[in-house]
Amino acid sequence: MSETSEGPRPPAGATPPTARPPVTERHKDPASARAGSGSADGIAHMAGDGLAGGTAAGIGRSEPGRGTDYRAVFRAATLPMAVVDHEGLILTANDALGTLLGAAPAALTAQSASDLLDVSSDGRTWHAYREVLRGRRSRFRCTRRLKHPDGRSLWAEITVAPMPQTPPGPSAGSCPVLLSVADISDRRELQKRLHHLEMHDPVTRLPNRTLFFERLSAALQTPPDQEGPRRHGRIGLCYLDLDGFKAVNDTMGHRVGDRLLAAVAARLTDCAEQENQHRTGASLVARLGGDEFAILVEESAGTQQLTDLARAVLTALQKPFDLAGQRLAVSASIGVVERAAAGTSATGLMQAADTTLYWAKADGKARWTLFDPERNAHRMTRQALSSTLRPAVERGEFTIEYQPLVGMADGVVRGVEALVRWNHPQFGMLAPNRFVAIAEEDGSIVQLGRWVLQSACRQARRWQLDHPTEPPLFISVNVAVRQVWDSDLVTDVAEILAETGLAPGLLQLELTESAVMGSAGRPLEALQALSDMGVRIAIDDFGTGYSNLAYLSRLPVSVLKLDGSFVRGFRYDDGAHPSPADETIVEAMVQLAHRLGLTVTAECVETVGQAERLRRIGCDTGQGWLYSRAVAPERIAELIGAGSLQR
Repeated sequence: MSETSEGPRPPAGATPPTARPPVTERHKDPASARAGSGSADGIAHMAGDGLAGGTAAGIGRSEPGRGTDYRAVFRAATLPMAVVDHEGLILTANDALGTLLGAAPAALTAQSASDLLDVSSDGRTWHAYREVLRGRRSRFRCTRRLKHPDGRSLWAEITVAPMPQTPPGPSAGSCPVLLSVADISDRRELQKRLHHLEMHDPVTRLPNRTLFFERLSAALQTPPDQEGPRRHGRIGLCYLDLDGFKAVNDTMGHRVGDRLLAAVAARLTDCAEQENQHRTGASLVARLGGDEFAILVEESAGTQQLTDLARAVLTALQKPFDLAGQRLAVSASIGVVERAAAGTSATGLMQAADTTLYWAKADGKARWTLFDPERNAHRMTRQALSSTLRPAVERGEFTIEYQPLVGMADGVVRGVEALVRWNHPQFGMLAPNRFVAIAEEDGSIVQLGRWVLQSACRQARRWQLDHPTEPPLFISVNVAVRQVWDSDLVTDVAEILAETGLAPGLLQLELTESAVMGSAGRPLEALQALSDMGVRIAIDDFGTGYSNLAYLSRLPVSVLKLDGSFVRGFRYDDGAHPSPADETIVEAMVQLAHRLGLTVTAECVETVGQAERLRRIGCDTGQGWLYSRAVAPERIAELIGAGSLQR
C-alpha cells in the first residue's frame, strides 16, 4: 500500500510497525536513531526537549524526520535535570545535577528527589509536589536554598512537570516527570537589592516609613514570650523632628539640608546602638519623611528607658554639625510614648506619638514630652466639642443665663450680662471657657454669637414689656473679634434690634481689650457704626492686655470693665492681705475713664469690703457673686423692681 492510499489507520497512540519514511544518505543524520515513545531513547528525547524549552512543558513530541540523540543533549545540558518516577525516585539524572549535588549521576538513581532537594521541608510544598507525581496537577515550582559542594549557598528554582507524551487516562499517574533546577541566586540578589532600596531612605540610608511600619506591625503582632526576647511585652517610640529645618533648606539649599539629615541620622543611630548595649531588645531608627525621625524600641523596659533615650538624643543633637566647612546648630522636639504592646495598634501608637510631638513643639521646642493620657483626654474632648459645635446650635443645645450689673452707689440692678451655656448631651452643662475659644478657632462663633445676640435682645425686650413701670435693663453681650471680621455685625445688630424692638441704647457689646486695642480698617469702622447707631461699646477685661490708653481717646468706647484680678487685690476679709498697688491702679483708671466720659464696671466683686472700697473709689457698676451668680431669666424678672442688692 502506498503512503497516499486510503486504508485502515492505526489506533490513536499506536506506533505503526513500518511507517517511517525512507531516509536517504544525503538527509541522514548520524544521531537520528529514534526509539518508540516508551523506550529509554524516548525519555532522553523528552528531557532534551525540556532543556530546549527551558521547562518541561511541551516536551516529548517525537517528530518524524528529526533524528537527534536527545540522551546526549540531556547529559550535556548545563541545567540540572532528572527524570523522576511517580514515587519520587530518580530514574536518570544528568551531569549538571550530579555536579550540583556532589555525586555521580548514576549514584543518584533510585534516590528520593525530594530528600536531595529539600522539597518535603513544609507540608504545603510537599503536597503540591506529590500531586504532580500522581498526575493530578500539571506543574509544580518552588524555591529552595541549597548548599553547593564547594561550600557556597545558592538559591534554586525547582520545577516539576509531567512528561507531555503521557496519554490521558488512568495510567497517567504512573508515568515519570521531568525535574529541573535553575540557579536564581543572581535574580534573588537583585531582588534583595531592589527591596533594600525600596525600604530605605536614599539620603540617610535609614529604614524608611514603609519598613518602619512593617517592623512596628510585626512587633505589635508578636505575642510576648516569657522565655523569648519579649519578656516585658511593652513597646516604646521616640518620634522627633528638627526645629527650624526648613530655614536651613531655604537659606543654604537642599544639598546642605540633605547632609544635615544624614549627619542627624548617624547620631541617632549611635544613640540607639548605645542604648542597645545597656538594655535588652532592639531599636530601629527610621526616617519617616522630611525632617521626621523615629526610634522604635521593640522590647521596652519601661518609661525610664524611653525618657533616657530622648535625653541622650537631645544632648547628641545639641552639638554643632560641621558640614563642608559650615557649622550648624539644630535642636529637636521629641514625643515619647511607652505602653504595653497588647491592645495597641500601629495607628494608635503613631497618633499618640504625633500628639505628644505637637505638645513638645507647643511647650517651647528643643525638648521631649511624655504622652499624658489625661492631657490627651482633654484634647479628645476638645475635638469632640469642635466637631459637634455647629450642629449643636441648630439643635438648640445652648441656653443663656444672666448675671446682674448693679449700681455701686445704690445696689439697684441696672443691666445684665448674657452668658451662654452649652447643655451638652454627653458632657453636661459647659461654661463658656470650655467652648468659646473652640468656636472662635473654627469660625462657628459667628453663628453662635448671632444666636446669643438675638436671644438676649429678645429677652431684654420681654422684661421691658413685662415691667413697663420699671426702668428698663440694658443687656450686655460678648462679641468675638472674628464676628467683626467674618460677618456683617453692623447689619446683624440693626436687623435684630428692628426685629425685637429693643432700643439701641439698651444694648451693650463687650469686646476684649486685645481685640479692641489696635483696631483699624473694618473693625474700627464697624465699632464706629455701632456707636453711631446708639449701641454702647465696652472693653472687657481692661488692664490685662495692651493697656494703651491713647486708644481710648479715639475709639468709640463707652464703658471700661476692670479685670477681676485687680478687684481681688481689694480683699480685707477672710485673712486676705490687700494690695495697695492694685488699689492705686484701679483708682487711677477710674479717674482717667471718668475724665474721658466713660463709665467703669468692676468684675468679680465677691465681698462687702471690695464693694465698699470700689464704691469709694468711684466705680459706677459692679458685677460678681456678692450680688448674684448667673441665673435663669425668670430669676432676673424677680429682681426687677426688688430694690437694692446692696449688702
